[in-house]
Amino acid sequence: MSFVVFCAVIGAALLHAGWNAMVKGARDKQLNMVAVVIGHLPLALIALLFSPAPNMASLPYLITGIALHFGYQLVLLRAYHNGDLTQIYPIARGSAPMIVAVVSVVFLGVSLQTLEIMAVATIGLGILSIALVRSSDGMHNPQGVKLALITGCFIAAYSLVDGMGARAAGTAMGFYGWLAVSNALLMIAFIAYRAPHQFRALVISGKRVFLIGGSASFVAYGIVIWAFTQAPIALVTALRETSIIFALLIGVFVLREKMDLAKLASTAITLIGVALLRLAK
Repeated sequence: MSFVVFCAVIGAALLHAGWNAMVKGARDKQLNMVAVVIGHLPLALIALLFSPAPNMASLPYLITGIALHFGYQLVLLRAYHNGDLTQIYPIARGSAPMIVAVVSVVFLGVSLQTLEIMAVATIGLGILSIALVRSSDGMHNPQGVKLALITGCFIAAYSLVDGMGARAAGTAMGFYGWLAVSNALLMIAFIAYRAPHQFRALVISGKRVFLIGGSASFVAYGIVIWAFTQAPIALVTALRETSIIFALLIGVFVLREKMDLAKLASTAITLIGVALLRLAK
């Protein structure tokens, strides 16, 4: 992975942590999820205006990616209703890079160096360990943990599909633009059917998340999809999940949450994985 790609993905991780810090503690998590997904629309439409059309070979990946992103959003919401947010999130995000690495090597024939495999495993274990040092409620909820692992499978699946789709499309932003627009329209249709009252709430109380959170989310994953075309998907996926470290630091230095020795150890393990990834050639 080149230095430019490495820095770009770290920047995407910081953006991802920023918009998650904005919405994750809100009372109405569905409203915030809707605001972020629909909030992709303005930048997605601009991206389509300035990007070439994706190759038709990417259409199966695009359709599959739309379904996977929507499934991820629904399962994540259900997971948050069944378990502790501060544990659901690291379990889901920590399991994903390891799943992607295994699938890439075993089924897709991707060749990773030993140091790269060690880096992915260390990052994943570091992120997962954060779940063990937070409130114990989530770990005593088997249903919540199961849903978190299912969410991790969705993250892994859409990461692989989006990465291969962007490569087949010949244009990362053209592919992602259509993906984001389609996902937003699907979410609009879902809310119109299940909870139409939330459109009013979106206009009244969700404008900030729509504008700031939606834009930050779009830019963050747009960078990641571009990185998928520049480096192995497994390495990009592992590196972007370090967003949880930025989220933890935002909690400590901005929200004045307590940093204890266990959190510090989890952070150190993850950062060691990042260092290993950077050292790999």
